Amino acid sequence: MNAITRMWRTYYHGRKFARKGGHCRFPTPLLFVEGHVSLGNSCRFRNNVTLRTHGEGRIRFGNRSGVSWGVTVESAASIEIGEYTAVAEYSYVCDFVPVLGGNTLAPGAAERMARPIRIGNGCFIGCRCYIGPGVTIGDNAVVGNHSIVTQDIGPGEIWIGTPARRMGHRTDNIPESRRREYEELVARYGIQADRYRR
Repeated sequence: MNAITRMWRTYYHGRKFARKGGHCRFPTPLLFVEGHVSLGNSCRFRNNVTLRTHGEGRIRFGNRSGVSWGVTVESAASIEIGEYTAVAEYSYVCDFVPVLGGNTLAPGAAERMARPIRIGNGCFIGCRCYIGPGVTIGDNAVVGNHSIVTQDIGPGEIWIGTPARRMGHRTDNIPESRRREYEELVARYGIQADRYRR
């Protein structure tokens, strides 16, 4: 793909958002956006992504966040995805479920029971995951591949499974020697500056 095609696709898809920050890129042929979706700076989306809101629903991405191939994010209330957060291939994030008990309408016309979802900063959601209504995922948490998340996840926790359960923590119980090694490496080499921060 040449630079002109990338620029055209970014311009074309960029007009679909309620708000779009600077340096966002969408060099993909298929990006479906319906309803109120807002982006921070430097967001990235891969091919065949669907971002859809219903009624008063809202979807908001923080700076430097994005989703990979085939991801669907669907909201009837509110979905907030923090900064530096990634959602991997074919995951489904949805803040509502249809109320089918006693329903006489078609399933697509059923009333929706919606509860907001919040995914924190620096999180990673593995491929083919489901994040359900009312879930809050704390900062720097990790959800393993093929997980179904129906309850809150604390900051820095690692969850996996169907249904997902806590398997560990990213920084708890690190040996003191390993912690000192990391601190020495950061002191020696530093942390690469974010080229998009001004």
